[in-house]
Amino acid sequence: MAPNSLFAILLRNPWWYSVLIAGAISAVCAALMPKDLVVFGVMGAFPFLVIAAIALKRQWNTPSAAAIEAETTRLAGLSWREFSAELETKFVRQGYRVTRLGANASGSAADFRLEKAGQVTVVAAKRYKAATHGVEPLEALVAQKEALGADFAVYVCLGSVSPQAARYAKEKAIQLGL
Repeated sequence: MAPNSLFAILLRNPWWYSVLIAGAISAVCAALMPKDLVVFGVMGAFPFLVIAAIALKRQWNTPSAAAIEAETTRLAGLSWREFSAELETKFVRQGYRVTRLGANASGSAADFRLEKAGQVTVVAAKRYKAATHGVEPLEALVAQKEALGADFAVYVCLGSVSPQAARYAKEKAIQLGL
């Protein structure tokens, strides 16, 4: 794997890191360069300000780690009925036509069938509280996706997936949610 560039690393970090670096470059240039050349030295900080602006735009509406933890805790406290109702509401708000599968088909791997713009997605979420998720529920989801002729599959969980399950999800183009 190739090493990351400084700018790639800064894009993944808080935006203000780039501003601090730009400020440090400007301060060093102002302190060490002849006064008539300081403006040229300070221009070296400009790329860091651009990176800061890009990172700020990306991070603007991103929830904090504390907010994510609080929401995960809240969702873990919901019953299946409450959790599935909330999921269904969010899908409807996104413009999907939602059909519940769990109540209609006992032993169904998927819980929802979503339709939007001619595309069909199956969503499995019933094991959302499990601490670790393995390959088996993903295999069942893929089988149901194929049986229903769906275009996409989404697996919603609050816990982590095993490394094998993550590889399987990537191979089968299953989107892992939450």
